[in-house]
Amino acid sequence: MDMDGVNQQHTILQVETFNSEKKQSGVLIRNNVDNSIHVHWKGAAEMILSSCSYFFESTGEIKIMTDEKRSQLENIIQGMAATSLRCIAFAYKKIEYEECNTSENGEGKAPSMNHEDLTLLGIVGMKDPCRPNARKAIKACKDAGVAIKMVTGDNVFTAKAIAIECGILENDRHVIPGEVIEGIEFRNYTDEERMLKINDIRVLARSSPLDKLLMVQCLKKAGQVVAVTGDGTNDAPALKEADVGLSMGIQGTEVAKESSDVIILDDDFSTVATVLRWGRCVYNNIQKFIQFQLTVNVAALVINFIAAVSSGEVPLTAVQLLWVNLIMDTLGALALATERPTNELMHNPPVGRTAPLITNTMWRNILSQAFYQIAILLILHFSGRSIFEVNQQVNNTLIFNTFVLCQIFNEFNSRSIEKHNVFKGIHKNKLFLSIIVITVILQIMMVEFLANFANTVRLNIVQWCICVGIAAFTWPLGWAVKYIPVRDS
Repeated sequence: MDMDGVNQQHTILQVETFNSEKKQSGVLIRNNVDNSIHVHWKGAAEMILSSCSYFFESTGEIKIMTDEKRSQLENIIQGMAATSLRCIAFAYKKIEYEECNTSENGEGKAPSMNHEDLTLLGIVGMKDPCRPNARKAIKACKDAGVAIKMVTGDNVFTAKAIAIECGILENDRHVIPGEVIEGIEFRNYTDEERMLKINDIRVLARSSPLDKLLMVQCLKKAGQVVAVTGDGTNDAPALKEADVGLSMGIQGTEVAKESSDVIILDDDFSTVATVLRWGRCVYNNIQKFIQFQLTVNVAALVINFIAAVSSGEVPLTAVQLLWVNLIMDTLGALALATERPTNELMHNPPVGRTAPLITNTMWRNILSQAFYQIAILLILHFSGRSIFEVNQQVNNTLIFNTFVLCQIFNEFNSRSIEKHNVFKGIHKNKLFLSIIVITVILQIMMVEFLANFANTVRLNIVQWCICVGIAAFTWPLGWAVKYIPVRDS
């Protein structure tokens, strides 16, 4: 077809852009050769078909659209949609001169965009296959406790087929009534019905942008944490309303990108699973560090407080506490914050909107380690000189050294809040091991070579072994404590 010639022979009079409610777009053109005017429509097959009164036969003959023929074409559209094809129909109508609107002064105006009594030209099925990793990513999200809901403008048959293809729905035999509905049905629900059924809906077909926004609002009202993906300008309200808006970097419009919190550069849903994986990792690492830091602070505070009240002396000086905070706040935070995500994270349930950052499990670990350190160091403070037959200065050095080594050993315990095996995958985290080695070297230098600065004295090999032995007991203690059950709330 010579498109340049066609363009020269026709003039575009009016264009109606795609409307998400009507699911169609149209153009009004005039043939410059015979001055005839035609309106052409394209859009959702069932929408266009409902406006057609005639159709073209394969022979080129125009026939009247009977009820039987309409039903036959509807079955064809449903069959195509059931195989996840997006069906688009094309239709036209010749506008007679008498149909043109006339202004008050008698001058002719452009005809209106009539979409009644159209002649069906044809129906096309387009396949938009799921990306290779989409099904795997959706399964990973579902295993992580994330409910995937598909909101689409496609008809219910196409939407259901695509949902089955990418794993949102299992198959037709397992689809429960109410899981797949159309936007108009969703809009017509009362507020009570909508809130009652919102968690059961998995596919919302023939939906408008307002339906997507309404779904986000309902889910948030139900207490859910909502993430939305979108690429169009119409998706902007839902992206902005969601807790996390994810827009597409390639096909996404600028409006959608500005309304979102995260831009997916490769437009691949598998990236959403990666975002979820790393987000959980960061959250888990924050919890690990809080658990580790609270143990240090609780133990140091209680030890110094009890010692000061009972004997008037504090076993840990200001310089020593500053040293502990310095190495634990910097090196300790860096060691625990660099843990990479593990597969176990994607099998944990999601964290609720109102869930506490410090869980009961964390409090169990914090208090058990803190009480052990408090008990041991208070024993050393009050009875260490007689037990080890050393002077006060050596005893204070033993307390300081044991306290620091307890934190170093407890750093391993903090690698996992609930799992018993805290050494799993430790060989992969070279930075963690390096930080532990650096911390040990700095502590040896602090005790052995910076006596005047740290108010310490040199320890012999036996005393070092005693400190290491007491501190190392935090490992079996941490392992045993994790067998104690705790309630989630």
